[in-house]
Amino acid sequence: MKSVEPKVFLIGETRLVEDGLQSYLNHAGVPGWKSDAPSDSELLIEVMGRLCYRSFEPGLNPNVTRVREGNAPYLANIVQVGHGSVLEHAALNFIFADVSRVVTHELVRHRAGTSISQESLRFVRLDALSAYVPLHIRESETGMEIFARTFEQLETIQRELAQLYDIDDAKDFSEKKKLTSAFRRMAPIGVATTIGWSCNFRALRHVIEMRTDPHAEEEIRLLFGQVYHIAKDRHPNLFADYEEEEVDGLPWVKTVHGKV
Repeated sequence: MKSVEPKVFLIGETRLVEDGLQSYLNHAGVPGWKSDAPSDSELLIEVMGRLCYRSFEPGLNPNVTRVREGNAPYLANIVQVGHGSVLEHAALNFIFADVSRVVTHELVRHRAGTSISQESLRFVRLDALSAYVPLHIRESETGMEIFARTFEQLETIQRELAQLYDIDDAKDFSEKKKLTSAFRRMAPIGVATTIGWSCNFRALRHVIEMRTDPHAEEEIRLLFGQVYHIAKDRHPNLFADYEEEEVDGLPWVKTVHGKV
């Protein structure tokens, strides 16, 4: 058995089409409007918010005599008043590797604003098992021995089944798929796997809040602590209202503007 920890890879994010945005600004009568947004996602969200009220500059909407200048104060107000729908326009694309099916089973509960593609253990045969070892298990020498022994036994079972059914020499891939699907039923829920997870920023804020909470499961707290740091570093204005505290050695990311 190989001990692993969850890993986060940011592989994509929303990009602006600058020519298209400029064409819209020309159409709207504000060709010179500029933003100091530090990322395309934050700029896109600002634009989508401002178009709702024509608040690019005073007087563009006769009812608007003053506007908030700057991306940071503008997004801070969006978050404060709960105008969360505009945060749905931009998204991030992650791959989570070496995460258990404990994590993926919990992650799929967050459906709104997300897209999921998970490694299929119907196609991907298990021969070596990896797992995240929870802190309570690691703290006990006997607990670690039981944990490792159990995984090693299950690993052996996977190899014995593969040999028994001679899966390597199966000519028909559909037969391999059926056998692989049967073998996976004897794999533990703690086995490490990979999942692709994309989400908009409204959903991301909510999941970070929920899954770094001290009442959340240990491994998923560790995972979304990493997600938070990546997202905040690249999009600081969208996470400016957050505070981070350490509880039980893991991050707790919180805000007074929950579930925007």
